[in-house]
Amino acid sequence: MHSKKNIKAGNKRIYLLVTVFLFNFLIILKASSENNLEGKNTDIKILDKISSKNELIKLINSEEYIYKDLSIKSIKCTDSEFDDNPEIKAYIQVKDLTKKDRNNVFIFNGWMFSSSPSIAPFDHPVYDIWLVNCY
Repeated sequence: MHSKKNIKAGNKRIYLLVTVFLFNFLIILKASSENNLEGKNTDIKILDKISSKNELIKLINSEEYIYKDLSIKSIKCTDSEFDDNPEIKAYIQVKDLTKKDRNNVFIFNGWMFSSSPSIAPFDHPVYDIWLVNCY
């Protein structure tokens, strides 16, 4: 009977250790999710391929910005706080205002990544857009 008490006490210690481990794991997960800071503004650069001039555009998230024949809207952007490899990503929607076809409204609708613009490239015959900053 004396050994049964030690087994029950050992089981309680294991449950306590598992609970403490899970609690610490959840705290670490929350802290790592805070490394992705959501910004209110998005900076993009637009290259006019005809004139070979580029321009820095400061977007306010959820507001539409008209640039020549394009309507650009940044929905959301996040910036990671890693020192060695920062990753900036933004969800951007771009409309070509010259097109009257209602079926193909967005010429770009998706996530852009500053470190890898080729993952989701913006394809337009006149303009090129790439993500610069999120703050």
